[in-house]
Amino acid sequence: MTNSIINQLKPFIQNVWEKSEFAQPTTIQTKAIPTALEGKDLIAESPTGTGKTLAYLLPLLEKIDSEKRAVQAVIIAPSQELVMQILQEIQKWGEGSGIRAASFIGGANTKRQLEKLKKHPQIALGTPGRMLELIKQKKLKMHEVKTIILDEGDQLLVPEHVETIKNIVKSTLSDRQVILFSATLPPATEKLAKELAPQPEIIRVVKDETIDAASVEHFYFIVEQREKIKMLEKLSRLENAKVLVFVRDIGNLTVMSEKLDYNKISSSSLHSDLNKIERQKSLQDFRTGKTNLLLATDVAARGLDIKGVTHVVHLDFPKDIKQYVHRSGRTGRFGASGTVISLVNEREERELKKFAQELGVKAEMKVMRGGKIIDPMEGKTSYR
Repeated sequence: MTNSIINQLKPFIQNVWEKSEFAQPTTIQTKAIPTALEGKDLIAESPTGTGKTLAYLLPLLEKIDSEKRAVQAVIIAPSQELVMQILQEIQKWGEGSGIRAASFIGGANTKRQLEKLKKHPQIALGTPGRMLELIKQKKLKMHEVKTIILDEGDQLLVPEHVETIKNIVKSTLSDRQVILFSATLPPATEKLAKELAPQPEIIRVVKDETIDAASVEHFYFIVEQREKIKMLEKLSRLENAKVLVFVRDIGNLTVMSEKLDYNKISSSSLHSDLNKIERQKSLQDFRTGKTNLLLATDVAARGLDIKGVTHVVHLDFPKDIKQYVHRSGRTGRFGASGTVISLVNEREERELKKFAQELGVKAEMKVMRGGKIIDPMEGKTSYR
């Protein structure tokens, strides 16, 4: 049954909700939508895969005046891929509303982007540098912007972007609404966010009870560093597997990719040293199943919703529990089943067990035998 929050929204939003067959809003949506509709500044933290995009998008679409030929809202995201993903969601949820949105990303053809502005979009979304560039050139007019949304806020309020973000916010009217969403909200990010939104409502969702986390299994293999590539090869051969592999740094990722390639295992890569076309191709190949392994750094995979990821692999052990949660949330989204696999040494095994205990999940040791993930003792004969 559609929740009463959704019933209060415009018919075009309700129609897409019905079509999407969502049972009920997630916790972050239930908490954030009313606050956003009231026009309050908002800082929200909620884990990966809990529906943050719709938590800010639905109230935004509700408030946009489709008759007005002016930009009324600006959405900033840290990566080109995330910008394009948000644009697709706006197009999906704004169907039949007459609301127009346009994206502005670094590295893209500026002339083509200026053509988009001539079509008078009501929502402008983009990466920080390109958005500020257009504002400074007076091409992107901010005098009617009522709402600024910062998606993946902890990636935006970092030394390289923070001044750019501040300048974008300052370019709007003083009575603007600032909304920041993030999967993790470190104290430094929260402090900077409060400079942009002095009296915000702060919402924290630690665990979403509306999403069944029990459908995600947590396994680990004890593997030496030099053996990790062999393990990836075995995992790539699992039936119907779509495996997202997290690697700590670009150098290690490149080495892994080359080794897989040498062993005739096709994989895709996602990291910040790739250009826009290469990144798009990697994601497209993985999404369409042309490759079933995607090697990614944490920053490059931030905020991306890749449907149907069956396995998340921590090739390099996460630096802390938040990173473990963040990466693991890429599978089993919205209650779908999924498997999280950590490739660990004995020291990391102890750390993993601490994480699992804190998260209230069971991390089980497994082995690969006969192309299957099994318990270490399975199939072994015991002699008394």
